[in-house]
Amino acid sequence: MQVPFHGRAVRGWVLGATTDVPKRILPVRKLVSPVRFFDEPMLELLRWVSERYVAPLASAIARSHPPRVASEEASAAGAGGLAPLASPSPPPLREAPGTIARAYTSGREMLAAISGGSGTFVLRPGPEDEVTVAVECVRAALGAGRGAIVLVPEADPLPATAAAIASAFGSAVAMFLGGDKRERYRMWLDIKAGRYACVIGTRPAVFAPLPNLGLLFVSRESHTQHREERSPRYHARDVAIARSRIAGAACVVSALLPSLEAGATPHVAVEPAGRRWPPVEVVRPGPEGRAPRLVAALKSARRAFLFAPLPGYGIARVCRPCGEPAACAACGGLLRSQEGRVRCAVCGAEGRCARCGAADFGIARGGAERVEEWARGIATVPVRRIGPQDRPRPPGSEEVLVGGLEAVKDFGPVGLDLVGILDADAAARRPGLAARERALAAWMEAAAWARPSGTVIVQTNEPNDPAVQALVTGKPGRFARAELPRLLEAGFPAGAPVFRVAGTAGLEEELRALRPVTLLVSALGDETLCLVALDPGRVPEFGRAMRALAEAGVVTRVDAEPHL
Repeated sequence: MQVPFHGRAVRGWVLGATTDVPKRILPVRKLVSPVRFFDEPMLELLRWVSERYVAPLASAIARSHPPRVASEEASAAGAGGLAPLASPSPPPLREAPGTIARAYTSGREMLAAISGGSGTFVLRPGPEDEVTVAVECVRAALGAGRGAIVLVPEADPLPATAAAIASAFGSAVAMFLGGDKRERYRMWLDIKAGRYACVIGTRPAVFAPLPNLGLLFVSRESHTQHREERSPRYHARDVAIARSRIAGAACVVSALLPSLEAGATPHVAVEPAGRRWPPVEVVRPGPEGRAPRLVAALKSARRAFLFAPLPGYGIARVCRPCGEPAACAACGGLLRSQEGRVRCAVCGAEGRCARCGAADFGIARGGAERVEEWARGIATVPVRRIGPQDRPRPPGSEEVLVGGLEAVKDFGPVGLDLVGILDADAAARRPGLAARERALAAWMEAAAWARPSGTVIVQTNEPNDPAVQALVTGKPGRFARAELPRLLEAGFPAGAPVFRVAGTAGLEEELRALRPVTLLVSALGDETLCLVALDPGRVPEFGRAMRALAEAGVVTRVDAEPHL
């Protein structure tokens, strides 16, 4: 609808009846759309999002559906598409539902909840089962006449999980992935009209208006792309769990390495009963990462992947003309040699010495480009590198691929002879509380490509590091036991909501009165910046306080879940 507000016309939504009627009421100017954008359960979820992430309810509602295209509403109305339809019949089952998942610990309980119950399940699939178990979960929901939403972190390239589900259930599946503004809105209208039994999409699909919802499946849950960077800065996992609770549905959070946040949520763990992990050898790094054992394995490998997390050819260490340590003339940052050029890794400026302005540096070799170079001299098959601008793909039948995080995708079972994890110790040097967890998640996804008969070789100077041992065993328990106390000691325990608050000088005192778990205070000019970790139960009180302080001029900005 369109209403007058401070002398201009603004759009809003009708939330329902109220007894809190002010003395002065302005009339609604016009009805903008005949579409009902949310029902009562969805409104309850959007209120939860607004409260949990301390964002305006209007922002949460606007984020829950694609931008409106009026002509698509007219087209849908003409075809009878605005009225809810009966849920489509799922395709006939081609096999017994849950053949593999039933063999997992608590697998039968998970499938029963999907078919006709509710609950939260953290699934850690066997490497070659990841795609199949996802299909089985969707089949259990559709076979019971319930709808399913499958959330994937990326749309391009299409994840193997999404492709397998689309292939298995055909026209019952809505691919809510990509497309222009018109295509996305039309698909949203069709989902709302009940034309599909299953929706596959990235994080916005968590709000898909699917009737009779029975399953929310979060694929590769620990992937960073499940987190929204715009307000409200929600995480698809947390919204999926909240929606499943409201809808009486099952939520399955799936990853080879479930996040520590997922582990902190009340859940039932589901995993293979026996070891389903490739053998992992731990060796000390050789020169430029060429450990003798890795070199020997690479000579005989026909199909391999070398995980090289550092980009470029090497790091500039010294300016040759003046002998000073290399540093960017523009910002003092690190200089990296990449694609034949030296540039600043911080600001992107051309590499110039901060002292003399020269562009001639001594390079300490090491990075994906250098790995590609030396691997070509060892391997007996072609060696290629997946760069940041290249389309990711698995290694060919006779090929060695070199790549970093941008190369690790959901390709399904790959079956490589060899996976090499180079420079594993770099994870400990990266900034951020979750840096080690993100590195381990990438290692485990890459290592899974070696199943069922390949080998993984990880190079590290710290063989007893909990992250390395989690990779060796294929079980994250030891890593979690080491990492959870570290996060607690840092003041940001897993599962504790975190906010960054900006405001005036009185902000610190106001926040301390809320008894936060952690409060870190700094200043930027006249502005006070606070990093706050809370007990989950105190978020509603915190949100009310922030709104009141914003009205009083004490708080100027609140950001939920900032990068730490």
